[in-house]
Amino acid sequence: MTTTKTYIKEWQQALQQEINHLKKFGGSRYSVINGRLLSNDGPYSYYFDTAISLRIPVGSSIKLEWGTMKSSGKVLSSEGRGIILALEQNFGDLIPDAYLLHDPWELLEQLIERLDEIKKSKQKRLRVQRLMNPSMETKHPEEKIKSSVHELVLRSKYNPATFVWGPPGTGKTYTLARTAANKYFQKKKVLILSHSNQAVDVLMSEVTDFIKKKKRLREGDVLRYGGNSRETLSAHHEITTNLLIEKQDPLLAQDRERLVEERRHLKQDLAHSFSKRDSDHLLELETKITRILEKVRKKELELVKDAFIVGTTLAKAASDSAIYEQGYDLVILDEASMAYVPQAAFAAALGKRVIICGDFKQLPPIASSRDPLVAKWLKEDVFHKAGVVDWLNDEKLHPHLFLLKEQRRMHPDISAFTNRYIYHSLVGDHESVNKSRNKITSLAPFKERAAVLVDSSFTGLHCISDKTTNSRFNLLQLLMSFQLIHEAYVGGAKSIGYVTPYRAQANLMEMLLEEIYEEERSQADIIAATVHRFQGSERDVMIFDTVDSAPQDRAGMLLTGKESERLINVAITRTKGKFLHVSNRDFIEKHVYPRKTLRQLVDHQVRNKQAVTTKEIGSWIHNQHPKLRWMHARKLEAVFKDLSSAKSSITISLPERSKLSEEWTRQLLNRGKQVKLTVISHQQWSECDVWLEESFPFPFVIIDEKVLWLGLPLEGARGIQPPYVAARLRSNKVCEYLLKQI
Repeated sequence: MTTTKTYIKEWQQALQQEINHLKKFGGSRYSVINGRLLSNDGPYSYYFDTAISLRIPVGSSIKLEWGTMKSSGKVLSSEGRGIILALEQNFGDLIPDAYLLHDPWELLEQLIERLDEIKKSKQKRLRVQRLMNPSMETKHPEEKIKSSVHELVLRSKYNPATFVWGPPGTGKTYTLARTAANKYFQKKKVLILSHSNQAVDVLMSEVTDFIKKKKRLREGDVLRYGGNSRETLSAHHEITTNLLIEKQDPLLAQDRERLVEERRHLKQDLAHSFSKRDSDHLLELETKITRILEKVRKKELELVKDAFIVGTTLAKAASDSAIYEQGYDLVILDEASMAYVPQAAFAAALGKRVIICGDFKQLPPIASSRDPLVAKWLKEDVFHKAGVVDWLNDEKLHPHLFLLKEQRRMHPDISAFTNRYIYHSLVGDHESVNKSRNKITSLAPFKERAAVLVDSSFTGLHCISDKTTNSRFNLLQLLMSFQLIHEAYVGGAKSIGYVTPYRAQANLMEMLLEEIYEEERSQADIIAATVHRFQGSERDVMIFDTVDSAPQDRAGMLLTGKESERLINVAITRTKGKFLHVSNRDFIEKHVYPRKTLRQLVDHQVRNKQAVTTKEIGSWIHNQHPKLRWMHARKLEAVFKDLSSAKSSITISLPERSKLSEEWTRQLLNRGKQVKLTVISHQQWSECDVWLEESFPFPFVIIDEKVLWLGLPLEGARGIQPPYVAARLRSNKVCEYLLKQI
């Protein structure tokens, strides 16, 4: 048997290898623009605008790249679409556009320190040993079990470590919340942990609801510590440190609110105009806010110490002495399949008993280094590494693995695939789920249908890679997915999710929604994210956009690699009542092996008559958005009208083998004298102002950098078959993004 000290030694080496990799190669890259120098007394403070909100913790180490220049630095402030950085080098007064690189490797360093502390404590080492080598015997009295909640209460009372396998919709949150509340009623101390703020919020909300229903909630006994999303905890602000401090010290809370609001307004002003006075004022505000936060910190320490149930993230727990210096009767680690094994061990060391809950059929932890120890300990979950999954090979459950086996989330037409192909019939549907989801299923698009494959085959060669990140995106599938969001919203859906494996595509959708769908989003819960970011969430309607299509010659590893089953499982199982799968069936049938999960999903949907082709696009697009219009591509009056009314520029992409008809040529030659014509093509066109000798695989037209035409049937363009469907999108952001790819 491996000793705890050997485990810890390997974990620390793995974490250090990952830190070294992140320091050397970086990871997340964000585009920042309009950088302005705030202070030239080193370190040099800069304010930047950002395309999307960057939720990077204050104090995080970053790097900035501007052309060939690079500088290390730290985040001084980050909220909204503005960020303040303290850089080690002076890049001058203005930085038009740059890249911000951030990876939270400091959190891994803090985890290494916590593991050092475990090494020195015999009690903590024993807790880790019990986690990694769960005994075959269970000690709870099975004859006393009355329900699944009661079983978990008993297991967590008698056994040092309990593994809970909670497939999607099987009542994991319900069961954990009632177990935590049961311990609270016995005056036991409970720590609730997860890798994401959202997962902590969901579980803490459920715990609070249950204790309130029993009329046994005392102020300060249940505490949400650290960052929380306002939406998830909107009904439960009374458990946040913010509200408790507001009640206990209203003047301190008012001072903080006033300064933060003042900073927000000043940042908005800076985005439009800039002055030395404003920059000095902003830095002064940051100093005042820092002082206030030090006072808030003292209050928070008292609140954590007095609370009986504390909920926070794994990262916060490992970095904040208010958590890791406390002891708990029970630690609950939720969404454990996405936690590093050393994180699970750290969590187990904090409590007399631990519940490890998650779904090892969902996404594993993410690490970047290719070091063997990183692969061994940071790219697989604790369920696998503690050996509890191995028993499934013999179709048995490990004695310490407690399976929740009735799903109540998905309409049976959606769960039919995952129940059979992912969970091998161990999980079934609760009898209520069909009836409870019919209301969502009855809505548009595709009324009375719960699962639909929206097939983009033969619409052109639209899948290319982002120049900066190499992540794939597909503009046509993006617009089809946006249309599905719009149809669902107009049809009455108020909870809509969009997921994709590729970060570039997710960022594009988020950009598009922020620009042209802001009003609708204020009325409904609409979110766009990568599948990895969406684990732990659920929505009434889900759109899963797989992106991959020609001209790529192979499907991406995200959709076909070792972890693809888990990714696709997460994408499907976020759904309650309507699963809309946007995929290129022709590409998948040609490039994905029949035994791969994505191919099985497409085959399953085709076999069950769930596929809708582009020939039928007119049957489901009923609500044209003012900024996105769909039309028959052969009717060129609309595009020619746009060309004739161009004010400053026309950019046209001519893919290989395509050519302009006489009608197109005439329209372009008749443009206004002031309108600059740019042609992107390997074949020179003498009548243009600018010729760029490269090519996109698909034709498009951009007018005045704000109107994009996609899907136009230029002669000779490959990959398109009738009926042609063109889309006209009015979006400065998408046009700007596409032009940057040139």
